[in-house]
Amino acid sequence: MKLGSLCLLSAMILLVGCVTAEKKADKPIVVKKAAAAPMIQKIAPVGEELIVFSSNRSGPWRIWTIKPDGKDKKQIIKGDKDEEHDVDPNFSPCGTKIVFTSTRGGKNGVWIANIDGTEIKRVCDGRQAEFSSDGKSIAFVKNDKVFIRALADGKEKQIVPDKYKICAGPSWSPDNKTISFACRWNADNALFTVPVAGGAITKVYDKKGACEPHWSPAGDKLVYETETHICTIQPDGLKNRLITYYGGVQRYGRWSRDGKKLVYCQGVTEKGPWELYIVPSGGGGPVKITEEGSDMNPDWR
Repeated sequence: MKLGSLCLLSAMILLVGCVTAEKKADKPIVVKKAAAAPMIQKIAPVGEELIVFSSNRSGPWRIWTIKPDGKDKKQIIKGDKDEEHDVDPNFSPCGTKIVFTSTRGGKNGVWIANIDGTEIKRVCDGRQAEFSSDGKSIAFVKNDKVFIRALADGKEKQIVPDKYKICAGPSWSPDNKTISFACRWNADNALFTVPVAGGAITKVYDKKGACEPHWSPAGDKLVYETETHICTIQPDGLKNRLITYYGGVQRYGRWSRDGKKLVYCQGVTEKGPWELYIVPSGGGGPVKITEEGSDMNPDWR
């Protein structure tokens, strides 16, 4: 997929800064090496396993939850205006809160709420936010650049240079030291990592419209999407593996809390409609857990 700026989410909204390129899909190709992240676990989430996702099954795009077995589907974020949409949910490390993108008020903003939908509040301008592993900060996209923001005092820092155009999908490594992200690069997409404290940016992979890199719980792999499928790769660019090879289009892969499974959405075409599936993280047969409407942007606690 190719990256494009995400304006107001409306009609058939494009839920991240990635759009599809018309290219022939084939197996991923390993390119450059990057330093691997230490294998450090995140804060353990509380409660039973749960998947949060965005769906238009109620009309506007809203935030829902479902159990990994496909039971107990529930809308947790509601709204008063049909022209306002809520997408891109991400669990806090303990799993009691979510951060999400919303067009409430007429512009893209980062919002936080409890997992039961209470205490909804706007944090800042931006989109595609993700909690750090200690829950004290978020990484997000603003003006097509990657920022980090301390939640306690609101201090922000841009962590990629201006020459990196149209960034998307930032994700924290489990040790909070590195951010992965995707960016337009030489007329295509590429996956990168950047140290939170500052330093050289490393290209991980730059083929097949690569987008949406997200760290495994152990920090030893990234899951990402090509123009059509879900893959995994080490942060050093090695062991690039195709996970989904089915018909249709697969997007937005995210890890289970133990790293043994992936949840993703699949559509007949890039226009959907989208349904959620679960597959072993090493590859195998998928299991569909939703149907009706379009369901996208899953995250797993």
